[in-house]
Amino acid sequence: MIDLTTNYAGLKLRNPIIISSSGLTDSVEKIMKLDASGAGAVVLKSLFEEQIKYETGTFLQTADYPEAEDYLRYYVRSNNVDDYLRLIEGAKKNVSIPVIASVNCISQSEWTDFSKKIETAGADALELNVYFLPVDKKITSQSIENLYLQIADKVRELIRIPVTIKLGQQFTNLVNLVDQLYFREIKGVVLFNRFYSPDINIHDQKIISSDVFSTPADIRYSLRWVAILSHFVDQIDLAASTGIHDGKAVIKQLLAGAKAVQVCSAIYKKGTGLIQEMLSDVESWMKKNSLQIPEQFIGKMNYGNVKDPAVYERAQFMKYFSSHN
Repeated sequence: MIDLTTNYAGLKLRNPIIISSSGLTDSVEKIMKLDASGAGAVVLKSLFEEQIKYETGTFLQTADYPEAEDYLRYYVRSNNVDDYLRLIEGAKKNVSIPVIASVNCISQSEWTDFSKKIETAGADALELNVYFLPVDKKITSQSIENLYLQIADKVRELIRIPVTIKLGQQFTNLVNLVDQLYFREIKGVVLFNRFYSPDINIHDQKIISSDVFSTPADIRYSLRWVAILSHFVDQIDLAASTGIHDGKAVIKQLLAGAKAVQVCSAIYKKGTGLIQEMLSDVESWMKKNSLQIPEQFIGKMNYGNVKDPAVYERAQFMKYFSSHN
């Protein structure tokens, strides 16, 4: 009998599919539907650092951008922090799957004290969605990485529930950073975040948003690093994110070394029924390969378990295409 149960960041999941932080997880009703559809866990829609700072009276007031300040004031009044805590409490009362809170943060200032309230509200874990866009040429890459480590240190001092961090791709040495996070008792890392990307409308010459949804081809961004990190920093659990649109993608990421996957765009496009389709694909593949539990194949094709690990290091297209006429 096939059992899809897996462990990720200290949480026991009935299956590896986690619904990532998004509008899909911003209400108890939606979370209940995801639970009924078979999701292994949910990450609540992110609470932003600016909201927390404003709620606690530490939001930096400035006259430089009055329109932005007015908008943030209105946004926070409409989406205050207490609502987020009630969302955690409501979700925990109505679903049996793990509920992971999420904070979108850019500093390690006073907002970190709020993480204790998230724990008290009943969240099973906290995912930190850290992003800082460096546009100051005086800021070094080391100082940016230190920010991630400082946030990890501060939050881990305050709460006992598992803490995970969702990372972007732009790091000089991702293996070193994840290793440093492990030594700070971070239980899991999500690879990778999908950030807002600008585009240009050439007709009216205005800045617009690029497509917010991922495509199946986007799996290439995380697959390589899941395979590498699951070997070199095997003490920390990995969740793969971006480009996971079907059961085959789930299998690939588990083979590469992920303990779980985060799904979002595919659910927006195809609905919650896709969860069962993905799980059925995984079960069928496992049955075909005489496997009973995910642990039997998680990491089977990571950096340390393939005959030629250099395939995960290759960066030049010509090294591949030179063999094709």
